[in-house]
Formats: sequence, structure tokens, C-alpha cells
Amino acid sequence: MPLLLLFNKPYNVLSQFTDGNGRQTLKDFITLKDVYPAGRLDRDSEGLLLLTDDGGLQNKISDPAHKMPKTYLVQVEGSITGQALKQLSRGVQLKDGLSLPAQCKAIAEPVLWPRIPPIRERKSIPTSWIELIIKEGRNRQVRRMTAAVGFPTLRLVRSRIGPWDIQEIEPGQYKKIQVTPKAFSG
Repeated sequence: MPLLLLFNKPYNVLSQFTDGNGRQTLKDFITLKDVYPAGRLDRDSEGLLLLTDDGGLQNKISDPAHKMPKTYLVQVEGSITGQALKQLSRGVQLKDGLSLPAQCKAIAEPVLWPRIPPIRERKSIPTSWIELIIKEGRNRQVRRMTAAVGFPTLRLVRSRIGPWDIQEIEPGQYKKIQVTPKAFSG
């Protein structure tokens, strides 16, 4: 049975095992051999990163053709508007084309671990939180989408990919699960 790791990637950690510049990587947290990321999460983003020892499962998770939903908790600069949420839900024009429609809603500030270092705060500019679910994975897509509707991303936490989430997994920790082919519906 394929092994799947649900890793809560901390801020400022690369989604790879090696780096020639001395930055933190997955090897600083994961000592298991022969597991590889199924997708990526930018260095300045936090949250769920899946790793597996099975190439077929890796492909099902990371290949955009499978359109596995990814859920993000996004802190944006400013008070999010209904108009911005409508634009996100219809799709946003980006430099590399129109994004697919997203599911999105304004949410209360989620209970999360402190980010180190903390986000920049401006007393005169409020922040707000949204939940955004997308089914594609372009480079820095969520950040580009929120910026395109006038609300730059300050903090980005991926909380779920398909049926898997980071509940009860602390930053820098992971949970191992065995995945049966029948259990995987991606």
C-alpha cells in the first residue's frame, strides 16, 4: 500500500529536500527515505504538503488534470468585499490567462499557530480572512488572484488537499497514513 505523509510545512521552508543556499528544506523535518512531494507549496506559504513513496499516487495528487481541490485560508490586506469574492468565484484574469472559478467566502480569523516571523501589521489598514478553494495549481496562483481583485495576500495557509487536512498536525510535524487504491478517489 502506498505511504502518504501529511506534512504541515512551516513558513520559510522549501518544498524540496535539497538547497544549495543553506535554506530550510524538507530534510530538516522528514527523515524518511524515498518519499517525494506531490505538488509544491511556496516558501512563504504554510500548511499542508503531501509526500508519498508512490509515483502513481504522486501523479494523481499533483497533476492538474485530476483537478484535486485545494483549500486555502488567506489573510488579505483590507476588508474583503462581496464584489471581490464574486470576482474570485467567477475566475480572475491573470498574466497567464483566466483562472478557473474558485469557491470562496469571507471567514472569521481562524485559530492558527503563530507565524514566525509575524506578518507586517499596519494600524491604519485592516486585514480580513477568506477561504479559497481552487482546482488548479499555477505558480503563486492564490497570491496573484487576491492581488488581482485588490486585496494582497499577507498570510497563506493550505489547510486541505482533496480528502486530507492538517487538523491536529503542528507546524514542522507530519502524520503517516496508508492509502488503499479504493480509498483514493482523486
